[in-house]
Amino acid sequence: MLRIFTLVCIFWVNISLAADAVYTSWTNNNALSGYDTVAYFTQNKPVKGSKKYKTSYRGAHWLFSSAENLATFKNDPKKYAPQYGGHCAWALAVKNSQVSGDPQQWNIVDGKLYINYDKGVKNKWEKNIPGFIKVADSNWPALLNK
Repeated sequence: MLRIFTLVCIFWVNISLAADAVYTSWTNNNALSGYDTVAYFTQNKPVKGSKKYKTSYRGAHWLFSSAENLATFKNDPKKYAPQYGGHCAWALAVKNSQVSGDPQQWNIVDGKLYINYDKGVKNKWEKNIPGFIKVADSNWPALLNK
């Protein structure tokens, strides 16, 4: 029984690592926990998406609050997808690791969306955003290739 459990865990970890480019809920594979990534840019706030307006991108499901936002994303997904796949930007910079991001803790910097783990981490992030971005940008490619 232990051997089967171990094999299942190894299988699950391998699948999870392959999908880590975009942080998703393991139960539904929704990016940004189902929040509409375009709304951060157009409404300046997190807005829950709907299964009615859904697409796939980089191995994840993306939900939107309107057909217009869905079309906007489809026209330029790189512009609207969060940096580092929605993983915590601060953790990428400071810990060089992929940590979940909370869609309620976000910033748009130079036209790019960044997500952080929680409010406390976001406060740390905001003390040196340019420095953290520089380090996270250099750490991200290596994490993708692990």
